[in-house]
Amino acid sequence: MRILMLKGSPNIHGSSAILAESFADGASEAGHDVRLVDVTHANIHPCLGCIRCGYKGPCAQKDGMKKLKADILKSDMLVFVTPLYYYGFSSQLKIVIDRFCAFNSSLHAKHMRSALIAAEWNSADWTFDALKAHYLTLVRYLNFRDEGMILGAGCGTPSMTKASGYPEAARRFGLSVRD
Repeated sequence: MRILMLKGSPNIHGSSAILAESFADGASEAGHDVRLVDVTHANIHPCLGCIRCGYKGPCAQKDGMKKLKADILKSDMLVFVTPLYYYGFSSQLKIVIDRFCAFNSSLHAKHMRSALIAAEWNSADWTFDALKAHYLTLVRYLNFRDEGMILGAGCGTPSMTKASGYPEAARRFGLSVRD
């Protein structure tokens, strides 16, 4: 299976990157073709809301989203990777998600699998609620099949994350993904 991980953290060596790499290691070990894409440092602009795409494409903008769209549509599973920023996706990852507008119908028809990997400083039991709700709404809207989530609470720094059980949980999650 082709798994595309959309990593939306400006900190390329941060906690969400550690969890993403752990998942990727497990999924690769299970025999999957895994690719991590750093969308934060890609040349992708926010959606203009112009609807010239007609929700089927192509997008009016000429940027890095054209190649990313092709990579997404070649994949069987998308993994959204984000630090928790004010109780939601990072703005860098949200820009990419908003650009799905130009190929909604293709995404919907594909019946892709998806997963969410997130890291946060706080460890209160409610802080991931809004992110989970947004992710599950996105999954429902795009006709994806949720495979699960790794929500790294208390993973505020790389050392905190490495000392937690979340990297191993992410690796096991990657190992558990089946064709």
